[in-house]
Amino acid sequence: MDIKQYLDSTYLKTAAQAGVTEEENIETAKHYINEAIAEKFKLIMIRPEMVRIASSLTDAADSLVLVGTVIDFPEGSAPLFDKLKEAQQAIDDGADELDYVINYTAFKAGDIDSVKKQVYECTALGLKNNKTVKWIIETAALTDSEIVRLCVLIKNVVLSHFEERYYERVFVKSSTGFYKTEGGAPNGATVPAIKLMLENSFPLPVKASGGVRTYDEAIEMISLGVKRIGTSSAKAIAYGGSAESSY
Repeated sequence: MDIKQYLDSTYLKTAAQAGVTEEENIETAKHYINEAIAEKFKLIMIRPEMVRIASSLTDAADSLVLVGTVIDFPEGSAPLFDKLKEAQQAIDDGADELDYVINYTAFKAGDIDSVKKQVYECTALGLKNNKTVKWIIETAALTDSEIVRLCVLIKNVVLSHFEERYYERVFVKSSTGFYKTEGGAPNGATVPAIKLMLENSFPLPVKASGGVRTYDEAIEMISLGVKRIGTSSAKAIAYGGSAESSY
């Protein structure tokens, strides 16, 4: 097993979040992109404004590393029109994969129809453009029951509207890694949450993101059945070390 083919190397901080200038943040993003190319990770996950840079660097290196980006990140509460507009721009800029943050706040409030509509329309846009789509459900913001119901909602929309050949290209993903929890509770992937996702998303694949910090934890997630792992410490994990950050 090549663990690198499970790893989505991730850098999603803004300059303000990183405490650096915009120029310094771009250089940090380039470091992650070039590292992903050198290490042959599955994908580099980058903010939308960095997609053109990532696409240019991977193309120049004739690299198989995919370029992914996040849409409506990290809150997921933007209107559907804005979600689609941001996704289309990412497609135009060269993104291979679109990781949408689902409007979990609307879901928790019972606005199920609007959530179903965004899952359908955003997924359709991605698949129409031959992209992989992932739905970030933000498990730390949900109860176990809500995790189950949201996974089932996404699965049912996909199975109802798209052909079986597309299922492997629509993921359910655990976390943004930026959700603020209380009392130091985990804000990313946990084994119990991932088990619920796997059980209730099948046949859609699952991505564990946030909170996978060691090689052993990554192997455990893979053994459970996840197809991707998002981490900002992909190189450390790949070589048996531990993550340097919380994501």
